[in-house]
Amino acid sequence: MDVTNLSQFTDSALTRNIFSLFSDSDRSKKYSVSAAGLFLDYAKQNIVDNELESLFSLAERSNLSDKIAAQFDGELLNNTEQRAVLHTVLRAPTAIKIGLLGAQAQEVIDTEAKMAKIVDDVQQGNVRSVTGETFTDILAIGIGGSYYGVKVALSALVPYHQPGLKAHVLANVDGDAAQEKFAKLDAATTLVVVISKTFSTQETLLNATIVKAWMLDALVDKNNSATDVMAQHWYAVSTNIAAATGFGIKQENILPMWDWVGGRFSLWSAVGLPLALIIGNKHFNALKAGAFAMDQHFKQAPFAENMPVIMALLGIWNRNGLGYPSLAILPYNHALRALPGYLQQTDMESNGKSVDNAGNTLKYLTAPVVFGQEGTNGQHAFMQLMHQSADIIPTDFILSLAPTSEHLANHDTLVANCFAQSEALMQGKTLAQAEAELRLLGANEAEVKRLASHKTMKGNTPSNTLLMPQLDPQSLGALLALYEHKIFVQGVIWQVNSYDQWGVELGKQLGKEVLNVMSKSMDEIDSETLSSSSLALIRRYKNNLEHSPS
Repeated sequence: MDVTNLSQFTDSALTRNIFSLFSDSDRSKKYSVSAAGLFLDYAKQNIVDNELESLFSLAERSNLSDKIAAQFDGELLNNTEQRAVLHTVLRAPTAIKIGLLGAQAQEVIDTEAKMAKIVDDVQQGNVRSVTGETFTDILAIGIGGSYYGVKVALSALVPYHQPGLKAHVLANVDGDAAQEKFAKLDAATTLVVVISKTFSTQETLLNATIVKAWMLDALVDKNNSATDVMAQHWYAVSTNIAAATGFGIKQENILPMWDWVGGRFSLWSAVGLPLALIIGNKHFNALKAGAFAMDQHFKQAPFAENMPVIMALLGIWNRNGLGYPSLAILPYNHALRALPGYLQQTDMESNGKSVDNAGNTLKYLTAPVVFGQEGTNGQHAFMQLMHQSADIIPTDFILSLAPTSEHLANHDTLVANCFAQSEALMQGKTLAQAEAELRLLGANEAEVKRLASHKTMKGNTPSNTLLMPQLDPQSLGALLALYEHKIFVQGVIWQVNSYDQWGVELGKQLGKEVLNVMSKSMDEIDSETLSSSSLALIRRYKNNLEHSPS
C-alpha cells in the first residue's frame, strides 16, 4: 500500500459512524498514547485496527525508521539545498553535540554559553543602556521562522516572564506595526534583537532601519554617539556578520546561526534569545529539555506507540484516504492562542509541495490547510461551519489540565467546552434527534417540520485531543517538538523535502521588481515581468500618492 491507493481502504470508513466504534469498551484505552509528559487521545478518529495497521505498514515501506535515524545523524535530508536538518541537536546534551557535530560542536557550545551570559547580564542589570538604566523592554525584529516560534513561546509562557522585563515582537513590514511598538517603548530602556539568517530579509531590514532611526533620534546627544547606542542596545542573530556589522551592530553582539537549522525550527538556537531574555536561562533550558524528551521518544518508540508517527499517519489517512483538505488547531488555552499561526507556518511551509524529492510531479495532495483559534472563541466563529456545513474538518484539540489562572470556575468551563466540542463534532445530531428535541420543547408538528432540518449536524468529524498536565516550559517544548516530528514523518511518506521553501522566494523576487517599477515616473511605468493588472494597480497607487492631501 502507498499513498496513491489509500482510498481503496476507505470505503467503509466513509460510510461508518465514528460514534458506533465506541461499542468497543476498550477503544479509548487502545487509541491513546503518552510521551514526554503529553497524552494523546485519538479514539475519535475515523479508523479501526486493520486500517491503522496498514498505515504502520506504509510507514515501514517508506523506510521511515531509516529516515528518522538519518535526520538525527545529520544526513543531507534537505536535498535541494544540500543541508542537514539538525535543529534537534540544539536541545541535546553536550555529549551528543560533540559526537554529532565534531569540531563545530564547540562553536555551538560557545554560542549557548555566550547567549546564557547575555541573558544573565541583562536580567541582573550588568548590561545597561547608554543612559545607565536597566533594560525594561526587549524588542525582537524578525519574520517567518525568526518570529513565529518566539511569539508562540512568549505568549505561552507569560507566568514565567521575569519581573521588570516586557517582550515585544515586530514582523509586519506595515509601518503601523512599528508605530504601535514605539508608543509602548522608551528608547532609553529598550534592547533590540534583530533576527535574520542572511541579514537581507526585506521586511526585517526595513523594520530594523526605522527602529534604529527612532532610537538614535531619541538617544544620540553630546554624551552618546550612534556607535555607543548601537553597541549598548542592539544584538543580532545572523550568519552574515559583515552585513550586521555594516548596519552598525557590534560584532561581539552577534550570535551565529547554522545552515543546518531551518528558520521555522530555529527557536532552540540563538533565535530564542528574546525568549530567553524574558523567561531566563533556567526556563529556556527546561523548554529544550521537554523537546529533547520528545526527540528521544520519537527515536526509540515503536511506531504503534510513537506519538508523532501516529499523529502523522492519522493526518495522512484524513488527507489522502478520506479526502479532507483542512486541519483545525484548537488550543483551549488562552496562552496558546499563537499556536495555530505557528503551526500554519511549520506545516504548510514545510509540506506544501507538489513535486517529490526527485522533482517529479506528485499524484496526490500533501499538506492540509491549517487554521485555528483559541477555544472558546472559535466556537462562536468558524466552528458553525465545522458543525453544519458539508465539509468535514479534522481537528486537534489541545488543553492544559491545570489552570494557569486562579479562576477555577472559568477553567472548569473551558475544559468542559473542549471535551464537549470534540464529542459534538463526532456525534452530530440526526434529523430524528432534532425532531424529538423540538417535540420535548412543546413544538407542534408544523413547527417541528419547519425547524428540524435546520438543527441537524452531520457529526462524524475526526479529532485528536492532546493533554498536558500544565502549560510550562517543559510541556511546551514537548508539544512543539511533537508537531515538528509529525510534519517530518508526513514529509517522508509524501516523499517531499520538508525543509526548503522556494514558494516563499518567488514572492520576494517579484516584490523587488514591483518596488523597482514603483520607483519610476508615471509615464515610464512598464515591466516585461509584471501583468497589466499589476501595472495598473501600481499606477493607481502612485496617482493616489501624488493627489492625496499632504
